[in-house]
Amino acid sequence: MERQIHKRKVVITGAGSVGATYAYALAQSGVAEEIVLLDRNEELLKGQVLDLVHGQPFFPTVSIRAGNDDDYGDASLVVITAGSAQKPGETRLQLLQKNAGIVGSISETVARSGCRGVMLIVTNPVDVMTYVAFRYSRWSRNRVIGSGTVLDSARLRHFISLHCGVDPHSVHGYVLGEHGDSEFAAWSMIHIGGIPIDKYCSHCGKCEGWDEQKKLWEQQVRDSAYHIIDAKGSTYYAVGLAMVRITSSILRNQNSMLTVSVIPDGEYGLKNLAISIPSIVSSAGVAGITSVPLPQDELEKLYNSASVIRKAIEETGI
Repeated sequence: MERQIHKRKVVITGAGSVGATYAYALAQSGVAEEIVLLDRNEELLKGQVLDLVHGQPFFPTVSIRAGNDDDYGDASLVVITAGSAQKPGETRLQLLQKNAGIVGSISETVARSGCRGVMLIVTNPVDVMTYVAFRYSRWSRNRVIGSGTVLDSARLRHFISLHCGVDPHSVHGYVLGEHGDSEFAAWSMIHIGGIPIDKYCSHCGKCEGWDEQKKLWEQQVRDSAYHIIDAKGSTYYAVGLAMVRITSSILRNQNSMLTVSVIPDGEYGLKNLAISIPSIVSSAGVAGITSVPLPQDELEKLYNSASVIRKAIEETGI
């Protein structure tokens, strides 16, 4: 039975580092009216909620509380961050199948609640988990999205802005494909202050070898998470902010162009997977997928990334 949406209610499943950091950033943004956290670890959940609510005098007005499965029913947005970290001796395939089971089970529970909102998947590998959630929930493809390469695109903008000495807000562009090692920068879509990056950087005089500089930036983006994990165990600040950006577009119906992980239905010739491509994000989830013409080399990179994701989906056994 479908229930009425409680506007600007966000339910976060998973109160670990990513879920709690997202809740903290979301509370400060003023975007949500109600933030509900769920986690199987009741002590962790209690501690995270208490820590958050003690900051309410400093937040815009927002309700923050622990909840249960009943809270899914009237949520505008359900965010799934729950998942298992890889354990010593555990293979990548075992971890993939374990997280597919976790995300699949939660997605079924959300669907049974009668929720009419949008589901945002953050659990890694996010493209595979987004497709798992889509299959298990049986929702329409526009209502199930993943955080995708929104963070990767922000990382690219950071590295370009740092090198070129410009405000990152003036750098625009996207990383497409898998949120992982097969992702790539769509250089044909990247510009600084409206100037295509190839033209901007050929005149600024800071790049001795332009092709090598582009490869360096892409590698820095791919390696960012590895460096952070090696240094402090996990990433959560920047991804939490990326999630708030996606949330804002959904709760405020902004129709923002973001590289969320979506389920294409023939766009770019792709089907039966989830992958990050430019999409318009609104209160309906994905209001549209923009099939921007890509040069042949970028199309080949997109198809290569799609093949990596499809292989991983097959390994889940769904």
